[in-house]
Parts: sequence; C-alpha cells; structure tokens
Amino acid sequence: MTTSPRPSLLGAQLPAFYCPLQRDLLHPEAKQIEARAVEWVDSFGLYPDPVERAWGLATHSADFSCRIIPDGDVEAVLLFTEWNYWANAVDDWQDSGSDEVGAGAVVEHGVRLLRTIENPGASVLPEGPMTRSLVDLVRRTHAMLSAFELRRFAEGTRDWLLGAAWRAARAEAGRMPGLNDFVAMGPLANGTRFSMTWSDVARGGRLPVELLCSPALTALTDAAGFIVSADNDLFSYDKDDHLEPKEVNLVNVFAHQENCTPAEAVPPTVALRDRVMVLYLRLRARLAQGADDELRSYLEALDHYVAGCIAWQSQAPRYASPRNRYGLPVGEARFTIRFADVPSDAATEPPDLPALAAWWQWLRD
Repeated sequence: MTTSPRPSLLGAQLPAFYCPLQRDLLHPEAKQIEARAVEWVDSFGLYPDPVERAWGLATHSADFSCRIIPDGDVEAVLLFTEWNYWANAVDDWQDSGSDEVGAGAVVEHGVRLLRTIENPGASVLPEGPMTRSLVDLVRRTHAMLSAFELRRFAEGTRDWLLGAAWRAARAEAGRMPGLNDFVAMGPLANGTRFSMTWSDVARGGRLPVELLCSPALTALTDAAGFIVSADNDLFSYDKDDHLEPKEVNLVNVFAHQENCTPAEAVPPTVALRDRVMVLYLRLRARLAQGADDELRSYLEALDHYVAGCIAWQSQAPRYASPRNRYGLPVGEARFTIRFADVPSDAATEPPDLPALAAWWQWLRD
C-alpha cells in the first residue's frame, strides 16, 4: 500500500496569484540550453550520485533561466543557467538542516565564494567538483562580462549570500525576525540583481549608470525582488517545513507575529505581496512614460522576472514533490496555479513598514 505524502501546512492549494503581466514566455532555444547545461553539470561531476543528480536537475534551473530571459544571446543564457544549477546546489547545502551547516559555515563559504568571483586565482575554496566547476564559471564570466557588468554580478551575488547568511543566523538563534526586519533583509537571498545582471547581458542592455542606479528604478527593482521572494516563500514552504528551528520566510514571520498557523498566515502574506504588486505596476507605468528603448527593455525584463518565476516554480519538482516527502523527485509533479483578476489588497498607500514605505515616494509628483 502506498502512503500519501503528508499534506501542506499551507492548505490544500496555493492562493491565487495576482500577476497581470505577460506570462508563459520561454526562450526559443530552451531545450538546447538545458541539454548543454546538463552536459556541463555532468562533465564536472557536480552531483556525487544519481539521487543527488536527480534532485539537482529537479530545480529546473534551465526552465527558470529561459523564462526570466525569454530572448537574447544563447551563450549568455547558457552561462546563466549553469550558474543557477551551481547556485541551487549551494542552496540545497544551506537548507539541508545538517549540524555542519550553521550560520558560521554559510558565512565562511560565502566570503570565500565572493573572493573567488572577484579574484579567480585566490585559491580559498577546497578542492573538489564544486570548486572546479565554480572556477570554470568564473573564468568564462570574466571573459563575457564588461567590468561594470562584472561588478553588478558580484554585488548581486553578495546580496544572495548576505541574505542567506542572515536567514541562517536568525534560524540558528531560534529567533524569528520581526516583519520590518524580514522585508528589509530576507528578500536579499533571492539574488534579484544576480539574475537581472544576466538578463541585461543576454539582451545587450546598456542603461546609463545614473538611470540604472537611480532611486526610482532601484525601488522598482527591489519591489520586483520582494514579489518574487514572497512567491518563492509560498512555493518552497513545503520543502523546508520539517526544519527546526523553523525556516525564516515570510509565512513563518507572519505566523509568529500573529500567533497563528502557517495556513492562517497565508492571507496576510498574499495581501502584502499584492500591495507591493500594485505599487510595482503603478511605478512601472510612471517610469515607462517617455522611456527610451533601453529603459523599456529593462522594464520588460523585470516583468519577465516576476511572471517567469511563477511559471517556473509551479512546474519544478523541487517544489511540487519536495525532498522531505519523496525519495526521488516526481518528474511530472505540478502545482495547480490560479491567477486572480484583482489584488487581495488594492490599497495604494504605503504599508506601515518603513523598510517598504519609501518605495511609494517615487509615485509622487
């Protein structure tokens, strides 16, 4: 007799997603990119055995890459895809719950990884498949990216690693952060600038530095990152719901704050996410007024990032058949996705969260 996996603590199905953006786009060379990326993964022996390989490929990193960059240079999207397979292997190590993977280990590895990106010859990581494959990625990245793009990529990687280290430290201490702290620092682990750098590289995006780093466009980029992070906390919740102390994510932060169950924390999680989506759409429309082709391309890339992540996560066995419930990923596992026509919270004023409220100021005349 086959036993059914234990049910999700979030309820029978995920909430409806408010996402009035173009959806279901995919790079036309997605299959070729995936095949070449998997060949690269296997050439370095990135996964130590068939089981780990199955779970590594269940990340659907190629699908993620080809949905958030649905057009552009194949070689750049391929290199980005290989980075994502590698980064997800690191993420799985960080989320393993092993006693050896404390906050100190996450910080130690992160610092060494950053130094390797910035100085490939530093020799500060232990010998092995992960390091050899990383050195290959770094070498090819230095050859492909301009000096400014490389700096953006390093800063995006720093965001990811700092966010992951902060979450790990809070979990290790057994102290769930407050909501304002979480929305300020938790989404860093999503690595938005890591991904957006590669989107620009693949599309040949060349926004002037003054515009790319302007407060308004920075706020829009951060808002997109928050939405993707909130969505990931919903899609990935089951994957990490066995961990003690509890995983530091938006659902658990709300559950702790409201002293409620994870299922009861879903509505306020979605409400805050939708409120930021409303802000994103309004600010995006404002920035699009009179925008040149370069800025319009960047705004479209942010849309692909937000909408593409929903499509990718809904079909990735990593989330739809999580490892704490299945011995091997279920290849055809899927979430049933519903889309909402209206936001669950359509308020246009900023929330009472200083870490987010500043974004709304860029809507003013």
